[in-house]
Amino acid sequence: MKGFERKNQLFSLCGLNCGLCPMLLRNYCGGCGNGNQSCKIAKCGLEHGEIEYCYECKQYPCEKYQHIDEFDSFITHRRQKADLERAQSIGIEQHNLEQQEKIQILSHLLSNYNDGRRKNFFCVAVNLLELSELQEAMKQIQSNDELFLLSFKAQCSYVAEVFQKIADRRNIKLQLIKKK
Repeated sequence: MKGFERKNQLFSLCGLNCGLCPMLLRNYCGGCGNGNQSCKIAKCGLEHGEIEYCYECKQYPCEKYQHIDEFDSFITHRRQKADLERAQSIGIEQHNLEQQEKIQILSHLLSNYNDGRRKNFFCVAVNLLELSELQEAMKQIQSNDELFLLSFKAQCSYVAEVFQKIADRRNIKLQLIKKK
């Protein structure tokens, strides 16, 4: 969006966790902070005095957020409102620290357990699960002494299964929701 710049590349104006996006991980992001894509929320932010996060606007949550979590793009949209609320309540610096820990977990998963088919799965899992749940999953994976005995493909399947079981406890589907 022309004239729109984001200082925080981990967390967007609208509440997307950009640091956990597969497009950003591939060093290609056509999103709002790079001037490449028209975004109605970025435009709105400029019109409302160049706010950095929507929760700073007196009109938040506005009509733009009514159906924002019904489908996903490259990154899941299901946590936008909840993450904006969390960032507002704990402060953006603390939120960024949590995001950085999530990014480290995601980087570890992609470096060690991506068999070429799990990038989106891991990005969605790290976005949708709470940090404590991610830490629980990583502890379980790291404590499995027999994991290294498995083939690489079996290791990847095991790790994905650990995350899926945690997500199942909360009825979270670890897949992107396509627009109908």
